[in-house]
Amino acid sequence: MRRRNSIWICTMLLIGFVLISNCNSQQATNQLNSKVFTTQDRTIVPDFVPVVPAVRIDDPANFEKYGYGKWHYGPGLPIQKRLDLMPAGYVNTSVSNAATLLRFFTMTDIHITDKESPGQALFFAPYVGENGISVCSPLMLYTTQMLDAAVQTINDLHRENPFDFGIALGDMANSTQYNEVRWFIDVLDGKEINPDSGIKDDPIPGPNNDYQDIFKAAGLDKSIPWYATMGNHDHFWLGSKPLNDRMKKALVGDSILQLGFILDKDPNAMNERTYSTGTYDCSKLYAPIIGSGVVAKMKNIPTIPPDANRRSLSTMEVLNEFSNTISEPKGHGFIQSNPENVFGACYSFEPKSNLPLKIIVLDDTQDNSDAPVKEGIFGHGELNKGRYEWMMKQLKAGQEANQLMIISAHIPIGVCYDTPMDWNPAEGYKSEKDLVAQLQSFPNLILWVAGHRHLNNVTAFPSTDAAHPENSFWEVETKSLREFPEQFRTFDIVRNSDNTISIFTINVDPNIKEGSQAEIGRTYAIASGQIYGLTEKPLPTGSVSYNAELVKQLSPEMQAKIKDYGTPIKK
Repeated sequence: MRRRNSIWICTMLLIGFVLISNCNSQQATNQLNSKVFTTQDRTIVPDFVPVVPAVRIDDPANFEKYGYGKWHYGPGLPIQKRLDLMPAGYVNTSVSNAATLLRFFTMTDIHITDKESPGQALFFAPYVGENGISVCSPLMLYTTQMLDAAVQTINDLHRENPFDFGIALGDMANSTQYNEVRWFIDVLDGKEINPDSGIKDDPIPGPNNDYQDIFKAAGLDKSIPWYATMGNHDHFWLGSKPLNDRMKKALVGDSILQLGFILDKDPNAMNERTYSTGTYDCSKLYAPIIGSGVVAKMKNIPTIPPDANRRSLSTMEVLNEFSNTISEPKGHGFIQSNPENVFGACYSFEPKSNLPLKIIVLDDTQDNSDAPVKEGIFGHGELNKGRYEWMMKQLKAGQEANQLMIISAHIPIGVCYDTPMDWNPAEGYKSEKDLVAQLQSFPNLILWVAGHRHLNNVTAFPSTDAAHPENSFWEVETKSLREFPEQFRTFDIVRNSDNTISIFTINVDPNIKEGSQAEIGRTYAIASGQIYGLTEKPLPTGSVSYNAELVKQLSPEMQAKIKDYGTPIKK
């Protein structure tokens, strides 16, 4: 599985150079001149897996033996130029990138997981097909280590080309638990991380040799302000259901949660005790599943060590936790002192004082008091209880001030016209399609960034008025940082010589150190996708990753305003 160019390395060492980038290595945080590879340079390609024998998802000890989780480097992905929003006949052969306006990164859906929690849903994985990977998979053992690897890679990119800010697009925690939320914040703060709950159990005695070991997180470079967006997993149990009092009590207790069939719309299923949901025994190296099954057929259901740090947080408690931080800004956008930001999880900010651009951070997840829709799941898009009105006020203010605008939200828009229940109607719009049409009335809206679907899609929303091509915007989705290919994105907003703008967006694989716990997590993520038979539709590049230059027409007023903005790009 590992690849070494031993002869080349030895030759380079003999002539006095230092090798910085061994194929699977994660760049050390003190290597200022390290080369950071993105998917422009190379991609991670899973090796072919023989048809037989099949390996169960709960048998990671045999993943490598039968070829699961192995990978190799493939060629890089070119940047695909997209002119979908430009007027018919637009020719850009003489247009050049003139100046950089803004640079930022997005990461999403890391689902930091307390794998020893009694409130898992491992039993139900076989009933949800390929979506079972989000419910039961050994990649859940390594979420804190993978986040730390991504942060280190971001720091290395920042040294090469500084970011103005970064933003997490939601699902930072997996299931509302205090310890999950804290692990996310503490990894970005660079604190010591103990990715363990209950009692301290160590499958392999000694430090730095298994997923339970304490480690010192690198922490995001202190010069990068980072912001957060609310996701459905951040305030619903497994992103799907509000927690009742019995479930909240179970989380901090010693008994594995028992439920009815949770895929039913019947709300009484959350009060039944038909199935024991199961958890991982992390005192053993491969974390076997325990306590999963039909209660009536189980002779002994094991108890587990309780932990008060597993307590479920309310939405407001989640927001408040982001003020307990040593990185900037305090609160990371949530609950700002600005009285205009009346909703704790909805806020806006201007990342650069010398740039007419603002970020509108939108909580577009369902409300806890909603009636569930498809399969009783609370994972759909929605802007009820004043959030639609708040968003429209922000957009109108930005348009009047002649600011470029970017919306950051967890759930994407305009991708589910055939399944309208994926976006619930609310006061102010009748449907998802209606909401898209309203967004297209703001020519200064350039971009909607989102997570949630664990995809790398790029979607164009062209103007419906040929006379006003500026009434259009792009949407870019970022892949889950937990499931293969476990990526984040960079964005560079560039002013062009004709005063159009280009949005360059690049996928980045965390640069993982060979032999690290994050490397094991990557192999488990690849193996899990292979075992569940994930068949993600390839993007136009032929890959599940996507790099693009997204060109956007601006209004005449905006063109005139930004013509002198930005850092000139050297030719």
